Amino acid sequence: MPAEPGAGTQAVERAMSLLACFTDEHSELRISELCARTGLGQSTVSRMVSSLDRMGFLVQDARTGLYCLGPTVVTLGTVALNSSPTYRAARQIAQSLAHATELGANLAELRGDELFYLGNFEGVKSPKSFTMAGRTAPLHATGMGKTLLSARSPAYVRDYYARDLGPAYTPHTITGPAAMDRALEEIRSRGYATEIEELAFGRACVAAPIRGRSGDVVAALSVSGPLSELDLPGRQRELALMVVEAADEVSIALGFTVVHTSQPRLS
Repeated sequence: MPAEPGAGTQAVERAMSLLACFTDEHSELRISELCARTGLGQSTVSRMVSSLDRMGFLVQDARTGLYCLGPTVVTLGTVALNSSPTYRAARQIAQSLAHATELGANLAELRGDELFYLGNFEGVKSPKSFTMAGRTAPLHATGMGKTLLSARSPAYVRDYYARDLGPAYTPHTITGPAAMDRALEEIRSRGYATEIEELAFGRACVAAPIRGRSGDVVAALSVSGPLSELDLPGRQRELALMVVEAADEVSIALGFTVVHTSQPRLS
């Protein structure tokens, strides 16, 4: 008997919904938990999980019976990352920046209305036990996010703040469009952004824009780490110059001709 119209699409959507259940907070799940999260019946979930397991999208722990994402997902994620011209152009430059500053170097672009991390590179003073690639963050509470917002129109910023952004992450988070407009004008004037405890206490970053061949801002590069290690009162000039220079290198690799009429304003 031929399959019903749309049956194949429905099966794909259900399979993707199962994979989407796995997060950093819930990286291992039982069949019953997948049923509860998706609203699908146990027989349907069991059948699909068996297929996903067979294809390497999921792996079951023989001892606990829990499922986690499998090697096929890693392979596809790597292929997707390596297909990004921005990532390919920035990888070595960001690694060198992390080594030179001893801080974390981060690369991100705009996806929808969020900051989407393409990668992070550890410095000895800002180690991480996880990768940032594929994670998202709010535009208004991050240095790279504000860098990307600074290249958008005032209407975009107003529309962004018209959404429900939820509570402020810290008392330093910029929660209104008027305050953000002032911050963005400062970023445009000096050529880089800072973020000081706006997303999390004890953390800071310095970020600069990356431009594509046309001159449009396509991504952002930053150095970040503990507030004490960045020491912005003493190192802001040094770090800003390094980040802007590294971001310009990436822009050149992407085909943009960098023309600075003056040095970034570092006060």
